[in-house]
Amino acid sequence: MKVFIACLGTETNTFSNMPTGEATFAETMLHRGDGSRHGDDLFAVPLAVWRRATEALQGQVVESLAAFAQPAGITVRHVYEGFRDEILDDLRAALPVDLVLFSLHGAMVADGYDDCEGDLLSRAREIAGPDAVIGAELDLHCSLTATMLASADVLVTFKEYPHIDARERAVEVFDLCLGAHRGEIRPTMASFDTRMVSMWRTPSEPAAGLVRHMQALEDEDGVLSVSLAHGFPWGDVADVSARVLVVTDGDGERAARLAADFGRRVWELREQTHPTGLSIDGALDRAVAAPAGPVVLADMGDNAGVGAPSDSTFVLHRVLDRGIGDVLTGLYWDPVAVRFCQEAGEGAQLDLRIGGKVGPDSGDPVDLKVTVRRIVADARQSFGGSRAAMGDSVWVSAEGGLDIVLNSIRVQTFHPDAFSQLGLDPTAKRIVVVKSTQHFHAGFAPMAAEILYIAGPGAMPMDFANIDYRKFTAPFWPRVEDPFAGS
Repeated sequence: MKVFIACLGTETNTFSNMPTGEATFAETMLHRGDGSRHGDDLFAVPLAVWRRATEALQGQVVESLAAFAQPAGITVRHVYEGFRDEILDDLRAALPVDLVLFSLHGAMVADGYDDCEGDLLSRAREIAGPDAVIGAELDLHCSLTATMLASADVLVTFKEYPHIDARERAVEVFDLCLGAHRGEIRPTMASFDTRMVSMWRTPSEPAAGLVRHMQALEDEDGVLSVSLAHGFPWGDVADVSARVLVVTDGDGERAARLAADFGRRVWELREQTHPTGLSIDGALDRAVAAPAGPVVLADMGDNAGVGAPSDSTFVLHRVLDRGIGDVLTGLYWDPVAVRFCQEAGEGAQLDLRIGGKVGPDSGDPVDLKVTVRRIVADARQSFGGSRAAMGDSVWVSAEGGLDIVLNSIRVQTFHPDAFSQLGLDPTAKRIVVVKSTQHFHAGFAPMAAEILYIAGPGAMPMDFANIDYRKFTAPFWPRVEDPFAGS
C-alpha cells in the first residue's frame, strides 16, 4: 500500500490588511518531505499519525509539502499556486498511489481562489484517478464546499474548540480511508447548511452536548463520522455558514437525513450557544470585584489565530487609565519593541512604545517606562499536544504590578507556559488578559478563578449580524431571524 501525505493551509481573514506570503508560512510551518517529523506543529500532527499508521502496516509513505501559515489576510496568488503545484507534482511522480491524505484548514483563500481546498482536492483527484481514496482532516472553522465534497472520499473536521482532538481525528481519517481502500466500507458524505454564522465553545454547555451527540451518532451501525463545520465568520466566501457533515457506509439518504436532523438540533440551540462578551470596562469591573484571582480576560477582538494583528492596545489603555494593578497581559506582537529590549538587555530600564502599529484596529500605541525582566529566544508555548512558536519573547514590567509579554512571531496566547517560561507566575496575578478567542481555554481554565470574554474593539468584530459580507449573499442567522422561511 502506498500512501501520499501533504499539508497546505491557513485560515484567511478576507477583511485583514496583512497579506499572507511565503515569509508567514516560513515562520509558522514550512517543511518539505519531513513535516511528519515535526509533531510540534498542530497541522503536522496528522502527517505524523498517518506515517506511523502506514509504516505499522508495512506500507510506503510518500510525503510532500507541509505548509501552514498563521492566519492573516488573503494568500498571495503565486505563493498558493507554487505550493499547490509542488504538492501536485509530487503526487504525479508518486503514482500509482492507494491513499491520498491531506491535512488542510478549510478556510484558505488566495488571490483568485475562494476555495483553495476544493481547488487542491479536485486537481489531486484528476491526477490520482477514481480508484485512489482521498481523505482530508479539516479545522472545524472551515467552509464545506460542493467541490470539496465531490473530490474527496472522506472529510473529517475537528470536533473540539479549542482544538484538542487533532490526533484523534487524524486516526479517524486514516481508518476510514483504509477501510474504503480494502473494500470494507463505502464512505458516502452528505452535508446540511444550518444557515448560521456563529461560534460554538465546546467545553461549555450546551455546545459540549452537541459534541457528545455527534459521538453518540457515530456509535450507530453504518454511521462512520459526524462533523460540525463551524465556518469562519471573517472569511467572505460563498459557503461561510456552519454546516453539518455526515459520512455513512454507502447510505446517502441516511447521511442526508442525519445531517439535517443534527443541523436542526444545532439551530434550536442557536440562542444558547451564540458567543457573548462584555465591554472592556464591564469585564474589568467584574475582575476587580472578584473575591479571588486570577480572573482571565479573553481579548477576543485581537486574536492572531483569526487574522488579527495581536498588537491592539484598547484593553491596556483602560487598565492604565483606571490605575488597575496586578495585571499580566500578552501576547503583544511587536518585533520593534522586542528588538529594543534585546538591545537594552535584561535589567535595563527604558521608555518603550508598545503596540498600536498595524492599523486603526490596533488602537493608539502605549508609551511606558518599563524594566526588561527576561528575554527568551525562540520561545514556544503548548497547544493541544503540540508546541507553537512565539519567536523571541520579552517580559517587561511597569509601575503598579503591570507585566506585559511581547513577542516577535504573531500568535495568540494558548497556554500559561507562554508566560511561565519567562519566569512569570500567572496564578499569582489578580488579572490575566490573553489575546485569544477560545484556544486559551484548555490551558487557562484549570488555574482561573473565573473566565470572562471581552467583545471589545479590534480587528475581529463579534457582531456577526453586521459583518460586511460581499460574496456571501445567502440569508443567515443572526442577520435574518428565520433564514429558512420560504425554502
